[in-house]
Amino acid sequence: MALIGMMGAGKSTVGCRLARSEGLRFVDLDAAIEENGGRSIAEIFDDDGEGRFRDLEQEALSKCLASAEPLVVSCGGGIVLRAENRARLVDRAWVCWLRAAVETLAGRVRAGQSRPLLGEDPVADLTAISAARSGLYAATAHEIVDVDGLEAEQVADRIRALADGRHRPVPTR
Repeated sequence: MALIGMMGAGKSTVGCRLARSEGLRFVDLDAAIEENGGRSIAEIFDDDGEGRFRDLEQEALSKCLASAEPLVVSCGGGIVLRAENRARLVDRAWVCWLRAAVETLAGRVRAGQSRPLLGEDPVADLTAISAARSGLYAATAHEIVDVDGLEAEQVADRIRALADGRHRPVPTR
């Protein structure tokens, strides 16, 4: 199972809860990239640029999807920017888009960690990023859960209900 969506949609929090309740291992791709590289995402962006980060993200996704162990994967918000990632996700995982309004996202990311793609006006940045990515999320997702106004456990419950009997844990082969 793979969770996709914008930064602040709750992919990591919900993914961890889902994995725990399903008895599966949880992988947060951003955390895995940081752990493997010994640097934060912001440092990778600053030192090497977004292109290098996207390469590392693609490598981390490929590794997860090649695992023989069923996983719940929380993907970074930009995972859908590369066609190869979208194709692999659709083919190898049951993908759920955690969709949130920009206002919800802005309220969550303001209080959180550094976000390399957000500048002085997070609402404007999130609006632009969301507009650019929403079609890619829709094309990749098998299901969509709107998260506005919901607690993490409620989102997890909705995902479990949608996935019940239909999801293919990562990996499927």
